[in-house]
Amino acid sequence: MKQILVLALFLGPVCSCKMSRCYNDTELTRAAEQKLRSHYPQPAEHLATAARGAKPSCPLELYRQPASRELNVRSVSPWTYVTRTLEDHFPSSYSEAQCLCAGCLLVQRDGSVLESSDYNSRSVKQSRVFLKREPCDKGGYSLKPVTVEVSVGCTCVKVVSRS
Repeated sequence: MKQILVLALFLGPVCSCKMSRCYNDTELTRAAEQKLRSHYPQPAEHLATAARGAKPSCPLELYRQPASRELNVRSVSPWTYVTRTLEDHFPSSYSEAQCLCAGCLLVQRDGSVLESSDYNSRSVKQSRVFLKREPCDKGGYSLKPVTVEVSVGCTCVKVVSRS
């Protein structure tokens, strides 16, 4: 019984302490960049191609042009990249895919292109780790890993019938 009490007294303070360190304002960015590099590698960012606030439209005309190397333009469910911002997170901004069509593009035998509503364009999501800045009790900030679902592309799927 005495051993359990001694063990509980020893482990209690160890288990109740915070697992992350508090940083002052000047240390915070450097620490976040280093943690992201070493523990949470980030994917390469795409340049945002959509104008801020502009409503994207389904780009049927893209298929009348020579084929692009970019997957987001060649897809039958094309997408553009938009910049998103998460305040108090590292990185604070990132690129996210935004589907351009409600349906999917179908190339006809005569070479014409139409948007088919027999199919839907749906975003493909990936979990990504960000570091969230949280205030410490005695000043400064800690960095807490948080997972965010980010759209990385779009795909074409059959419409689900409602029977």
